[in-house]
Amino acid sequence: MIPYGRQHISRAEIEAVSAVLHSDWLTQGPKVNEFEQALAQYVQAPHAVVCANGTAALHAACAALGLGAEDELWTSPISFVASANCGIYLGAKINFVDIDPLTRNICPQKLAEKLKSARPPKVLVVVHFGGISCDMKAIFALAQEYNFYVVEDAAHAIGTQVDAVPVGACKYSHATCFSFHPVKNLTTGEGGAITTGNAQLAQRLRHFISHGINKNPQDFILESAPPWYYEQQSLGFNYRLCDIQAAVGIEQLKQLEYFIEKRISHVQRYQSALSEFPIVLPFIPPDQRVAMHIYAVQVPAEKRLAIYQHLKSCAIGVNVHYIPIHLQPYYQKLGFKYGDFPTAEAYYAGALTLPLFVDLTVQQQDFVIDELRQALCA
Repeated sequence: MIPYGRQHISRAEIEAVSAVLHSDWLTQGPKVNEFEQALAQYVQAPHAVVCANGTAALHAACAALGLGAEDELWTSPISFVASANCGIYLGAKINFVDIDPLTRNICPQKLAEKLKSARPPKVLVVVHFGGISCDMKAIFALAQEYNFYVVEDAAHAIGTQVDAVPVGACKYSHATCFSFHPVKNLTTGEGGAITTGNAQLAQRLRHFISHGINKNPQDFILESAPPWYYEQQSLGFNYRLCDIQAAVGIEQLKQLEYFIEKRISHVQRYQSALSEFPIVLPFIPPDQRVAMHIYAVQVPAEKRLAIYQHLKSCAIGVNVHYIPIHLQPYYQKLGFKYGDFPTAEAYYAGALTLPLFVDLTVQQQDFVIDELRQALCA
């Protein structure tokens, strides 16, 4: 079986985990801080806060920015449901902005049009689909004009750079959220992180992921607190990452540039081999070094099911990313329906994700290409 995605684990990660298991700290220990510092340095952000998973990162970021029941969150319909669910968790109303058919990301022009005719959101969650960065400069200019927060859902995009600036530096956003699920570019098993340039926001994030508890005596409401004292000053969750996971993340981060080189090489082979196929290939912006997380093509809609079934029968782990969020039954109960975001729906009709992971071999990739050719010709 050739999976659509798979983690790469080396001896270094195994030895790092073993060292933690033999240490005094399995959680809330020094490895978490070490991972945060290394991650912040890698993405060139002043602050990084690691957490349990990418969904927790989105939830924490929105909560720390003050999203609540009287507010709206807007996001892309082409994403995993977590990009919208994070607003539901906080009681906010959800809406979507249709995508650019070329990048499959939120379209800045459609965002501008929507802002002219609707109340602006409190938070806009932009999704870097497949690892391709949104047009953050244009989006952030709109955020400044209409006074809303921008959160980057960079679950697919750690390692991507725009004009040599890493995604996660928060040059044109208030916070960036990452996922470290096993199929992502970097894994900690489960895990996530939020980066930001705002020290106060980082502090609120730390409280939110750890029950809302503050252990800094300088911040206590109670005067003359005893040495064992701590305060819950807000409502939070237990979204912490443990030291075992952080140890894996530290070693993965050391190898990330190698992982990206391999992914870029695989993508280039796909782009070359599939260029004459009657399908739509991912667009790679010339100003970006894209750390591609998934390789999503668009096949003829009327053939998609047959192609999917053929490749599956050949033990090729194709997938579809994504069913538009607004078409999920839960969101249809909220009033969304077919036709609301036609570009996203048109993309989904032919979407098909081909295998892409670090250890994909040339032989495996050629097999995928050959079987896709046969399925398209059938």
